[in-house]
Amino acid sequence: MSYLLKPLQIGNLTLSNRLVMPPMATARSKEDGGVSQEILDYYDEKSRGGYISLIIIEHSFISQEGKASKNQLSVADDSVIEGLKKLSEVIHKNGSKTIMQINHAGSAATEEVTGKTPVGPSAVSNPRKGTIPHELNKDEIKGIVKAFGDAARRVKEAGFDGVEIHSAHGYFLNQFLSPLTNKRTDEYGGNIHNRIRIHLEVIKAVRESVGEDFPVFLRLGASDYREGGTTIEDSIIASKEFERAGVDVIDVSGGFCGYVIPGNSEQGYFSPLTEAIKKEVSIPVILTGGITDAKAAERLLEEGKADLIGVGRAIYNNSNWAKEAIESLR
Repeated sequence: MSYLLKPLQIGNLTLSNRLVMPPMATARSKEDGGVSQEILDYYDEKSRGGYISLIIIEHSFISQEGKASKNQLSVADDSVIEGLKKLSEVIHKNGSKTIMQINHAGSAATEEVTGKTPVGPSAVSNPRKGTIPHELNKDEIKGIVKAFGDAARRVKEAGFDGVEIHSAHGYFLNQFLSPLTNKRTDEYGGNIHNRIRIHLEVIKAVRESVGEDFPVFLRLGASDYREGGTTIEDSIIASKEFERAGVDVIDVSGGFCGYVIPGNSEQGYFSPLTEAIKKEVSIPVILTGGITDAKAAERLLEEGKADLIGVGRAIYNNSNWAKEAIESLR
């Protein structure tokens, strides 16, 4: 049997195959972050036929100060739950499972979008944005940890099959993870165990909000591919701690390099990261990055590089990609 077509059980979540649509920002939400007809139509089209076993909804802001961009989806207050229910229902009706990615932009936010001063672990320039944030105190950190927990509860109430915590692409949690932006000298800075302290607090808050039987994923910017940034050695330690803390799946991507590796366009370019992490954890690992061909996806699974394959741009550009890929392997 094809590796891509094998089902996978994650707690009480049954995936029909190993194909995942990773979170990709669409800027199709209402201005206030509410679910629009345009966003319902988009996910309806992508999930049709249920060929993609799991659709991860684009990063959604947990609080106004953490909003990354205009027309970003919101999970910031209870008023959005009804709209989000429609979104989960559209995808379920088509036969796919779906989880939501929750995020705070930290120093990647702009005052123009949020109306507030950007915040971060340290008052140092964001390598991707150039903004210098307000350095958070411990009470402010607690407030953001609570906002992640509250957002996860809303995701569950809206009928999704799980939730993904975003710590990649240079956003808030990634800013604590990376030595490029975390220069703190308290218990939230310094060695890797201190730099992931906030992650463990977020995981705990999310778990307490959703209970033990609701799948929790974490998207990890496993390397910055920059001098002085996060390394795979850091991320192996982090992934083991996340598993111990109750994370069900590690979804690997880039850190401050974003979702690309400069100068590398091979299919599955993050596979050295996923392979290294997969050897050290017993939970499933998702690989994304430049995969456009079903045979490449099949080969990466066969070689043990990952347990699930995320195909982003190819599905974004062609809504029939998953159908064609799966039929080609049957």
